[in-house]
Amino acid sequence: MAETVPVRCPSCRRDHLYAAQVYPCACGAPVVPPLLRAAPAEPITHRTWTDDWVTVRCPRCGRQDQWPQPELGCLCGTVLRVPVRPVSAPAPAAPDSTPSSAARPSHIALPRTATAVARPSFRPVTIRTARDAVTAAALYLKWLGFRDVVQPEVRPSSGIDLRGPGLVAQVEPSTRPATLRDVECLWLNGLNISASSVFFSLAGYADDARSRADDLGVPLFVMDLTGRPQPVNGPADELLSTGV
Repeated sequence: MAETVPVRCPSCRRDHLYAAQVYPCACGAPVVPPLLRAAPAEPITHRTWTDDWVTVRCPRCGRQDQWPQPELGCLCGTVLRVPVRPVSAPAPAAPDSTPSSAARPSHIALPRTATAVARPSFRPVTIRTARDAVTAAALYLKWLGFRDVVQPEVRPSSGIDLRGPGLVAQVEPSTRPATLRDVECLWLNGLNISASSVFFSLAGYADDARSRADDLGVPLFVMDLTGRPQPVNGPADELLSTGV
């Protein structure tokens, strides 16, 4: 379990308790960025590729990889970058490369078929709550051909709302567009278990999130309150056309 550290927002002086996200290393060991307890958190005013990733060493195998920079959203609206103890490692990769070892694929390719798959009409469910949005996404994934899609009773800290064999999916039911960080974290979770990643959002996606999803091969769908997803990028069009 990740260590909990106190974090004070410099904008409103509100105190928080924060625990960094735990990710699986390629060797299977849990890895968490080592937080600097005494260092102050800094408001994020602009983003760069270098600032959004940190180098973390696996305590079991010694492997060094790039992981998402720990962040905390304060109730006042400020997004804080939580400091991490540095590791002696090469600088983060440039934006057109992936944050993983070159020995691993840049993304988990979705199966392809020569022709479109014939399916019965999708029967959506009306979305009234965040839980309804996850249910609608689960039904849609099953309709696409994914098997044994399940959702946890309580949303895990990883943000993964749905899982199945070879699948992880995230649903953003809020009124904010999904961010670049949202897409990259979902892709990273899928990459580490060799699973396809699929994202659903009610409010759409930030421009940089859509661009990065195209680079990583992550299908993006938007949903309206009728519960009917629509593809918004090439990988989503492909998945809708071919299924699994």
